[in-house]
Amino acid sequence: MINVSDSTDMRPKVGVDCRLSGIKHAGIGRYIEELVHVVTTDTSIHWILFFEEEHQLPWVRESDHISIRVVPIRHYTLREQLIMPIVFGKEKLDLLHVPHFNVPLLYRKFFVVTIHDLLWHEQRGSYVTTLSPLVYGIKYRGYRFVTNWAMTHSQAIFVPARTVQQSIKRLMPSVDERKIHVTYEGVEEKWFEKEQVSRNKYQGRKEKILFYTGSLYPHKNVLFVVRSLKQLPEYKLYISSSRDVFVEHFLNEVKKHGLSERVIHLGRLSDDELKTWYEKAFALVQSSLSEGFGLTGIEAMASGLPVLASDIAIFKEIYGNAFIAFDPHSEASLVNAVRQLEKSDYRALVNNGKKQAQRYSWQRMGEQTLGVYKQFLQHV
Repeated sequence: MINVSDSTDMRPKVGVDCRLSGIKHAGIGRYIEELVHVVTTDTSIHWILFFEEEHQLPWVRESDHISIRVVPIRHYTLREQLIMPIVFGKEKLDLLHVPHFNVPLLYRKFFVVTIHDLLWHEQRGSYVTTLSPLVYGIKYRGYRFVTNWAMTHSQAIFVPARTVQQSIKRLMPSVDERKIHVTYEGVEEKWFEKEQVSRNKYQGRKEKILFYTGSLYPHKNVLFVVRSLKQLPEYKLYISSSRDVFVEHFLNEVKKHGLSERVIHLGRLSDDELKTWYEKAFALVQSSLSEGFGLTGIEAMASGLPVLASDIAIFKEIYGNAFIAFDPHSEASLVNAVRQLEKSDYRALVNNGKKQAQRYSWQRMGEQTLGVYKQFLQHV
């Protein structure tokens, strides 16, 4: 049962679709959690938060200015498209924020949307999916239509980087670029806690660790790192990733390469567990062909772990001069990047990474987003 908010409350009502919040939804989940954490401190707005599960964000509590709605409807489904417009509509919202592209097409009131990337506009084909060609074709057309509709009809579009803004301008030239707002993501203070890293971190050790955290979708290009290990016999690759069909395919490919003893899948780790591994590792490797921000790299930098990353536009924007770049299509290039790090002033790169990470703030992101809400609400 969904209870409609108190009709005597004269404050503007802003809804946030939080069904993708929490750690199990990776970067998007983190974004939504941090957004809610910041914006709901404003008591001049009545916040209506929509979750898929009870206690999805355990720290969120109902109060005079926060109402919680539990709506067990999964994202990317037909039920979402048919039922969520009714759910949102009952609340008589002044503004709705859908923090991903999956805006219900039948919701015709004011909304804003976050577009984290346009990955699937550019990475497409049979290699990016486990679906049959027919089902994939139907879902892909649906994705394109919903995304394009959301950007066209929204009052504002939030993106995590200028690179994503440029992608929208290039791929969707009909979208009014004046309503695109770049709100960089952030990094929590806990990642900056002092790490125990010696200048000669691996002197005298037999093994060295490269680390990767994130999904194992094909565009993450992690098999490329696996193949590169053949030229880095002293290294092992440790991976933190939730198990899914792509993980099983990945591990099968690792076995085919005869590298099962040197590629270790740890499953999904908590932030505290990640920090422990970051203290052990030599570098984080980000071999992606496309990204929307690169949050795991920033968190690694904050923790004192150097980053080796693809020389793609998004990493150049977000990581600045604080990482060692390689060509994600050349195994020799990655090997050279590892050797370059071995010869570099490790402590200097750690310090540069920390300085770069300090440029990003979830508090600032939330305040900028709230500012856009309020600017719109003034004219409603």
